[in-house]
Amino acid sequence: MIRRIRPAPYASKPQESRGRLYPEAEHPMRSPFQRDRDRIIHSTAFRRLTHKTQVFVYHEGDHYRTRLTHTLEVAQIARTISRALGLDEDLAEAVALAHDLGHTPFGHAGEEALNAEMARFGGFSHNEQTLRILTRLERRYAEFDGLNLTWEALEGTVKHNGPLRGEGIERPVPPTIAEYDRSHRLALDTFPSAEAQVAALSDDIAYNNHDIDDGLRAGLFAVADLGDVPLVGPVFDAVASHYPGLEEGRLTHEAVRRLIDRMVGDLIDETRRRLADSGVGSADEIRGCRMPLVGFSEQMRRNDRALKDFLFERMYRHYRVNRMSSKARRVVRELFSLYLAEPQCLPREWRCLAAGPDEPRTARVAADYLAGMTDRFALDEHHRLFDTDAPT
Repeated sequence: MIRRIRPAPYASKPQESRGRLYPEAEHPMRSPFQRDRDRIIHSTAFRRLTHKTQVFVYHEGDHYRTRLTHTLEVAQIARTISRALGLDEDLAEAVALAHDLGHTPFGHAGEEALNAEMARFGGFSHNEQTLRILTRLERRYAEFDGLNLTWEALEGTVKHNGPLRGEGIERPVPPTIAEYDRSHRLALDTFPSAEAQVAALSDDIAYNNHDIDDGLRAGLFAVADLGDVPLVGPVFDAVASHYPGLEEGRLTHEAVRRLIDRMVGDLIDETRRRLADSGVGSADEIRGCRMPLVGFSEQMRRNDRALKDFLFERMYRHYRVNRMSSKARRVVRELFSLYLAEPQCLPREWRCLAAGPDEPRTARVAADYLAGMTDRFALDEHHRLFDTDAPT
């Protein structure tokens, strides 16, 4: 049984937070990182994740993962790992809950389409869009735009996949991140906290395993097809042997929960080993390392890569998913092109922020508006604007 342990010396300490861009009095009952988590949960962008695609568009079925259910699974895994390692669970959870806020409707297909349309205006990435939401687009508080999260939460969100500047990194820092960094330095050339590293790998664990579940549920592949996938096939075989004749839904659930447990256990063991070998004694020493200290063993990395390869070939490139993705890209392209050419079609509160047709400012406003849409709203908006028989 994993018990709550005292914070490790390399954990992020709320009492040592570097603070917020707009200083606030601390709360008598909640730590700064708890308040970060709560602000994210109460945000409009978080609620919209309910109807944003993970793999399947919302009308494909009620039981597939959405961005929201995926995010909750990531947060749950991140808390478990953080507790075992003596890290700050609230910070890890906050980064996990925020990491997908900037995703467009229709998942990666929507992001690819919007990035292509925005190419001549600097491009689009969901990581940059997440920072825009957290620092600008959420308009809930009287004294500031955004959520005014702590430095640690913003740093972890922006860099959860690693440094954005430094040796070997050729892509420029996205404009919104670069601009925010000038007023509230996020140390873009270092790795983030251990909590943010945990959140990033919890994302991998969650989506790999729930995509097995969703792919089987959708009939994109069968349990027998998983037989040759390292780790996955043997775990399914072990469950089937232990429970002969078990119905497929229960078999899948039992196997997936064991796979998650194996991956989480491996990550905890490997990370403890790396931490011990590194001798780090503070959160800043974690950031100063030349490699991430949270990670899988070499064998589990190979298993993870094999599963990703299987899902890429058998699920993400399946003709049914490709058809959905093709339609999604078309919807995003056509909506963006219309808003850019005719900004008067934007709602009043967005139209007043835009400039003239084909202007960079208009493109940015159109991208912000479009990226915030749910799948359902984007499809309805496309129907209203492009179907001549649709009511306005």
